[in-house]
Amino acid sequence: MSQNNILLESGTNELEIVEFYMSEKPRRGRADVEHSYYGINVAKVLEILRVPELSDLPEISHEAVLGAFNLRNRIIPLVDLGRCLRKDVVESEAPKVIVTEFNKTTTAFLVSGVTRIHRVSWSQVESPNRYVASLASNSITGVVKIKDRIIYLLDMEKIVGELSPAAEISALEAPDAVEELRARRVRVLVADDSSLARNMMRDLLVEAGVRVTLASNGREALEQLQDWKRQAAAAGEPLGQWVQAVISDVEMPVMDGHTLTRRIKEDPVLRHVPVVLCSSIVSQNLEHKGESVGADAQLSKADIHELPEVLLRVLS
Repeated sequence: MSQNNILLESGTNELEIVEFYMSEKPRRGRADVEHSYYGINVAKVLEILRVPELSDLPEISHEAVLGAFNLRNRIIPLVDLGRCLRKDVVESEAPKVIVTEFNKTTTAFLVSGVTRIHRVSWSQVESPNRYVASLASNSITGVVKIKDRIIYLLDMEKIVGELSPAAEISALEAPDAVEELRARRVRVLVADDSSLARNMMRDLLVEAGVRVTLASNGREALEQLQDWKRQAAAAGEPLGQWVQAVISDVEMPVMDGHTLTRRIKEDPVLRHVPVVLCSSIVSQNLEHKGESVGADAQLSKADIHELPEVLLRVLS
């Protein structure tokens, strides 16, 4: 499976997910092994393999890292996803390895099995409540109901981040951009379904003197923009007095970032607001998707420290 085979058009609010499952020990009073079903965006999946021969990794600091294997001259760590999710997983007859790439990092995950690929609309993806999120170590970002079962979309960035915590990020690493942003008193709208990512971007931008409004998905962001547009018109002011830029994730329940960008650029008033797509799936292979809907800039979350400079660039 390759990212180049993704046929979805940008801005249609659709995604394709690889459905896989974890086989867990039966709960009290039940005899059969139970399957929990999960999903991951096809855009993050490089390949699906049988379990390869592993080599030890020196100085492994997390119990979920089982070792590493060689895939076409790339050394890739293999992570036991069941341990990450704190599941009591039983041995599977035909376990599979899902090789992923996002945030410029390649990681493989051991799962009990892979079933199929589903094409769904982001409008079908519901945000999890607090109880549902807690079922998988607070790593669920969306819930999809398909036929006879529920599929949980996982926050793979959070899972990988917990394996190797990132260094603290500071806007002061770009002093010239910070000075200019503070002088302009910029206000931006940040849309991201991950509270961890929202807060990270907020803290980074606030440190740079930027005023930040937060939204948890594309629809919420679009409604906020439409509200500002109405208020600006009523006050006889340009929209730029209310918001100067939008920073959005791509993968979000209800409405994704590509659709949000397309809706902004189709609006005769909102189209003048620059949009920066900041996502773990932004890469050379997928940048054309953001370009096709009119994004003014795109940034991988792996390079989030560059956000103040990118923001200043689109405002210039």
